[in-house]
Amino acid sequence: MKKISLVIPMYYEEQVVEECYNRVTKVLKEIQDYEYEIIFINDGSKDNTLDILERIAKIDNNVKVISFSRNFGHQAAVTAGLKYVTGDVIVIMDADLQDPPELIPDMLKEWEKGYEVIYGKRKSRKGESVFKLLTAKAFYSTLNKLSDVEIPKDTGDFRMVDRKVVDVVNSLPEHNKFLRGLFSWVGFEQLAYEYDRKERFAGKTKYPFGKMLKLALDGILSFSTKPLKIVGGLGILSVIISFVILIYSLLSYIFKWNSLTPGWTSIMCTITFLGGIILISVWMIGEYIGRIYDEVKNRPQYIVKKTINI
Repeated sequence: MKKISLVIPMYYEEQVVEECYNRVTKVLKEIQDYEYEIIFINDGSKDNTLDILERIAKIDNNVKVISFSRNFGHQAAVTAGLKYVTGDVIVIMDADLQDPPELIPDMLKEWEKGYEVIYGKRKSRKGESVFKLLTAKAFYSTLNKLSDVEIPKDTGDFRMVDRKVVDVVNSLPEHNKFLRGLFSWVGFEQLAYEYDRKERFAGKTKYPFGKMLKLALDGILSFSTKPLKIVGGLGILSVIISFVILIYSLLSYIFKWNSLTPGWTSIMCTITFLGGIILISVWMIGEYIGRIYDEVKNRPQYIVKKTINI
């Protein structure tokens, strides 16, 4: 008998734990000829999330719990879940129920047809601000222009993945993982499954602007070196502009063109332009070096404090 595994990260989700478990379990029990397991990852929550998960795991052996020693982030939580799965096919979803578990049976039919990655593509996104929608659109447009790998727009981590694809992703050693990008990078037979994304069942988003920005940087810097090439292009542009200013200064001196403050404009333009280019270049190179530093340290992406039913 085949087995389906669910990976569900949780961070301060005490309001949705039981509803998430109930809806997911109801769906999985109705799928015939499949065993199932649900792996919840407690990402350092300090509320009652872990207590509720422990109570559920005691009465249901299909529920497995991984609890981190502290908050390591959403991508680390999903990575941990993928390390522990035992199923033939794996579903990644969030606990907030914006990605309805009721879609799993239809996605499973596509997997049985031979597709190895079925990723959720959002037709609509209810309950999200205009700002978040605009920034998400800008992020995917920027990422695909910079990246050598096309990452589908309007997608998140909600997807169904074949076991062999998970094994490949698990074998990748990088520390700052951008999973939705990695699943595109590894290839295999992929299918977009369109759906309407719902509002959160309860609680608040765990991805404020700061975390969204970090995720965006991880995505861009993990799949592209074009920012470094852009910096090089800006350097060449600055040299050309400086050369033009030099010619203008020489002509001004030779032909004695009058100016209220001779040289002030050209000096200020040169200083501010070159200063901006230098600061941008140092920041961009620093981001890449910082990620090299993380990889060289070879620290674990997460630390597991406790497991249940594993």
